[in-house]
Amino acid sequence: MDQYAVEDAPLTSAREAGQRAESPPVSASGGAALRFLTASIGARSVVEVGTGCGSSGIWLLRGMRDESVLTSVDIEPEYQELARSAYRRAGFAAGRVRLILGRGLHVLPRLTDGAYDMVFVDAEQAAYADYLTEALRLLRPGGIVVFNNALEAATSADGPLSAPDPGTAAVREVARQVRDDEDLIPLLLPIGEGLLAAIREAPRDSA
Repeated sequence: MDQYAVEDAPLTSAREAGQRAESPPVSASGGAALRFLTASIGARSVVEVGTGCGSSGIWLLRGMRDESVLTSVDIEPEYQELARSAYRRAGFAAGRVRLILGRGLHVLPRLTDGAYDMVFVDAEQAAYADYLTEALRLLRPGGIVVFNNALEAATSADGPLSAPDPGTAAVREVARQVRDDEDLIPLLLPIGEGLLAAIREAPRDSA
């Protein structure tokens, strides 16, 4: 996978900024997968929860169509300023990104139903179930929701004297929900930190 996920100077700079700011950036392989997914559906409008310092946003934008818009939400203003600089270094016009300061679960309810091609969540894992609810409302039929940091929680087992922490439990619950929902097509991509993805199917004809 690594040979298909080569970072250039803007991505390296954004990743290093994230590491210095203690905002873990998406891995190169995870970013390449995000670019692939946005390109595969011709994404024009994407929501990202967890701007970080811009790494994932650059990957998403590079897969999105020209003149598309990324809406990115984060609670840390300094992260968003670093991300803004990263987008500029990567050659994206200011109008390609809408940065919104705030907690995702406060911002997403204000966005338009069914208006987005993808929702990417890289935020508080304990709230993943709530983010799934919001994402399914925001997605158009055929749109994709993607959760980062899903691999360890989905594959690890608890010991006889231990219980999962709230974040791990929430990721497992979201994985169960997307598996059991007949209107979703789920997939766990075992790359990077693990990407849990699901396509929101179009409504089936009743006839």
